[in-house]
Amino acid sequence: MFDESKVFFGITPTGWTNDDNPLIGADISFEQCVSEMALAGFVGCSVGHKYPTDIQELQSALNLRGLRVSEPWASLFFTMNEMYDQTITYFNRQLDFIKTMGGTDLVVAELGHAVHQQSVAVLPNSPTFTEDQWQSLITGLNEIGEIAYNQNMKVCYHPHVGTGVERKPEIDRLMESVDPNLVHLLLDTGHLYYAGENPLEITELYADRIKHCHLKDIRQEVLDSSIQRGLSFLQSVEEGVFTVPGDGVIDFQPIFQVLSDHGYEGWLVVEAEQDPEKATPLLYAQMARTYLKEVTGI
Repeated sequence: MFDESKVFFGITPTGWTNDDNPLIGADISFEQCVSEMALAGFVGCSVGHKYPTDIQELQSALNLRGLRVSEPWASLFFTMNEMYDQTITYFNRQLDFIKTMGGTDLVVAELGHAVHQQSVAVLPNSPTFTEDQWQSLITGLNEIGEIAYNQNMKVCYHPHVGTGVERKPEIDRLMESVDPNLVHLLLDTGHLYYAGENPLEITELYADRIKHCHLKDIRQEVLDSSIQRGLSFLQSVEEGVFTVPGDGVIDFQPIFQVLSDHGYEGWLVVEAEQDPEKATPLLYAQMARTYLKEVTGI
């Protein structure tokens, strides 16, 4: 389905630990996390709060296990007052990091006014940007996109539950407004499904602009319960709303087929935020890699 030399399978630390709630997986070490990633058959990973901050130490630990960094995360605050320059500064720091680590992709999302880290029902309280905020976001994205483009790097925007860009109308507006040469789309199957969107439909609409993928599956009964009870995003995560591809209700085969038909190249990154006390991280990482091989052939 994919060119094995141009598509790479990664995994995030969120099956072991969680940056939004550090109490989840607090007893799991960085060494255990990356060792089990490699043991499960992945070649890349994103970074988490337990990773060494010293670049040489991090490179040494990942090289030992045959891993490389798939992407860093850069939170954007272009829609907040007097945060434009700080957002650019932080983005440049993350850009320098991934260049040093030999990667090309940066994952970004606008977190101004976001509620996914708050103790509120997440979908009913997601922010709606004003026209001025939209303009600030578009201007900022094009600026960081140009910074990255001039250094042969890619900015990939992540629609995220609890933020101002989570559903198709916001995604459409973003994609229509930014420079397509400078700002690309990240496909996150779990966030789209959680927000009530069809991941396959989004893939079909924007396959040529998708340059990075996060692969989450959904436990439908947990999602339904979370919405009905008005749970926060973190509460639904703790209850197990996300799981690895092949263990939930999302059919990944047609999504991969569309991406393949459009010549997708780059990272396919498993990101199943789970409580390791309920879902053994190594077991679920192995389940994910086995399923991906069955579906893609690599």
